[in-house]
Amino acid sequence: MKIALIGDSLTVGRPGVSFVNILKEKFPNITFDNLGKPGESVKSLYTRLLKIKLDIDYDLSFLWIGVNDVYSKLLSVQAQPVAKDHSEFKDYYEKILDLVHASSKKIVVVTPALVGENTENAPNHEIKELNVLIQSITRNQANVSFFDIQSVFLSHLSKVNSSDYISTKVMRVMMDVLFYKKPSRIDRLSKERGLHLTLDGIHLNSAGAQIVAEIYASEIKRMTYKNQDAIQ
Repeated sequence: MKIALIGDSLTVGRPGVSFVNILKEKFPNITFDNLGKPGESVKSLYTRLLKIKLDIDYDLSFLWIGVNDVYSKLLSVQAQPVAKDHSEFKDYYEKILDLVHASSKKIVVVTPALVGENTENAPNHEIKELNVLIQSITRNQANVSFFDIQSVFLSHLSKVNSSDYISTKVMRVMMDVLFYKKPSRIDRLSKERGLHLTLDGIHLNSAGAQIVAEIYASEIKRMTYKNQDAIQ
């Protein structure tokens, strides 16, 4: 089986802990193409996919994009252009889906998760709005399934007390990339910041990466079982 993982720095796995590495250990016989890129927005992802031209033989593609269209608004410097409104976001998201459709038998659309572990902050409310929009986009799409990962994260966070910490300085994010590579160090810094699932309010610590890996793994197993049933 060949799987494409399309997204931003959360898919790359830096800063923070890589859920993709967990998947590779769990499924050593599956080929995973990590097509994440730091700072990616829906607009920049669409442009990149046009340039790189996806392989056309993926059995499954995961599309996890959109958090930077909210998070980037908090940063002093934007790495990539973001959608100016929900209408433009929808337009680019649909274009991305068209490109991925042409390369993959099945697509799992994963919603943006968090901008800060304060579940009631303004950015997370905007994430919820985008997730409703994404669900509406995918509802009538053939061979596309929708997974609201934000709801899973919010459920976990409802049981703990997290700080309001969000990294909004680009230099701080870069220092996290450069100096915090081992999961143990990442988890220690996460704890110092009063966080439970993320390093900085967005990127994953070990607990967050494990949650995402389990969600992806369940989708991979579901498709594997379907393929086996089809052969039988």
